[in-house]
Amino acid sequence: MRTQVAVIGAGPAGLLLSYLLHSEGVDAVVLEARDREYVRQRVRAGVCEQPTVELLTEIGLGDRLAREGLPHEGFSLRFDGQDHRIALTELTGRSITVYGQQEIVKDLVDAHERQGLPLEFEVSDVAVSDVDTSRPVVRYRDAAGVSQVIECDAVVGCDGFHGVSRPSIPDGVLQFFEREYPFAWLGVLAQTPPSHEELIYTHHPRGFALHSMRSPEITRLYLQVDPGEDLAAWSDDRIWSELSTRLAVDGEFTLREGPILDKGITPMRSFVAEPMRHGRLFLAGDAAHIVPPTGAKGMNLAVADVRVLSRALVSLLKGDPTLADAYSDTCLRRVWRAEHFSWFMTTMLHIDPGADAFARRLQLSQLRYTASSRAAATSVAENYVGLPFGV
Repeated sequence: MRTQVAVIGAGPAGLLLSYLLHSEGVDAVVLEARDREYVRQRVRAGVCEQPTVELLTEIGLGDRLAREGLPHEGFSLRFDGQDHRIALTELTGRSITVYGQQEIVKDLVDAHERQGLPLEFEVSDVAVSDVDTSRPVVRYRDAAGVSQVIECDAVVGCDGFHGVSRPSIPDGVLQFFEREYPFAWLGVLAQTPPSHEELIYTHHPRGFALHSMRSPEITRLYLQVDPGEDLAAWSDDRIWSELSTRLAVDGEFTLREGPILDKGITPMRSFVAEPMRHGRLFLAGDAAHIVPPTGAKGMNLAVADVRVLSRALVSLLKGDPTLADAYSDTCLRRVWRAEHFSWFMTTMLHIDPGADAFARRLQLSQLRYTASSRAAATSVAENYVGLPFGV
């Protein structure tokens, strides 16, 4: 098979890149290890920055997002038993939209299928070679188990932290920066209307909690737990009791309970691989960087990467390598800003089991300053709603 760009991974990064390239007349093939329904249903991030919403709308994929997404003009910051609102739109003139990552993936898969764009599910044994040349090669087995070879002009790894793309880069090329956090999130998806009209981020002596949502009928909630926690130890009753305790404030607030549809424990890490390109192999999204989810940046960083990369690849294939050569540096500026913001939100809101009394007083000082200073709140809001692509 001959194509211009081989994209590995059919998450939001890979699918969006493929769609952007095809809209510019560039041929691309997307390869995905999972089956179609798994890709369409896997629950991931839910907060879309304003630049993400604007891009999806600009390319004609914003209709369902506009119809079903939940625009938010602020979020709640809870500590000391009090609720403090960070007024995103008042402070920045921008907002965020709650629209699940799986919904964006559904929209992109449907768009690919409507237009007959190449998208292969259930592939295996993917291997990348010859990336140091102008004709890299991708080998794999298709859904029927038949060996296939793609010859292309560029390969893009959008296959996540555990994918094959990043390990395909020779040893010694990449530099890794990472941090493991001493806590994890126990996340639940519940069939109940949200208990609050906006997201709630809570710092509580028993640990962090987050109230979010996916629709007017589905609530997404998180509890800080130990990374080694046994999920079996958390009954539904225990989860609801702990959420109610941590989210409580002085005044009226009732946590709406309902059937828990899904639950799991996610470790927290920060990770960056530099550079995000080697030869004709480019990395995007979680293949290149991971952020703790506290800042709601993961999916939005992937979108920002491929917006920059799509333009770089179009220019590269026309004979101008300038944007491709700048791709890694351009994206990493935004990546490191998001890494810092995600670290800031994580360390401000979670209880570090190893922290002493001095560190915990500093946490409360930062929370109180953020809630009382317009300048501090504006900084949080500006980062939360999303910085421009390429910054």
